Amino acid sequence: MRIDVDWDRCEGHGICAEQAPKVFSLDDEGELHYAFDNDEIPEGLASAARSAIGVCPVAALRESK
Repeated sequence: MRIDVDWDRCEGHGICAEQAPKVFSLDDEGELHYAFDNDEIPEGLASAARSAIGVCPVAALRESK
């Protein structure tokens, strides 16, 4: 599973990182990053990642395969 981030829409609210801290993190400047080395989400974190997609207030996240 992968999540595509629409960087033009992302406003750095960080709700996704709060919802799925093992998937996303925010740096000191409020920029979103994956919490691991690549953008392929481990199967065990897929549920948390999907939850993060649902809470993004600007719909900047979407699942891709």
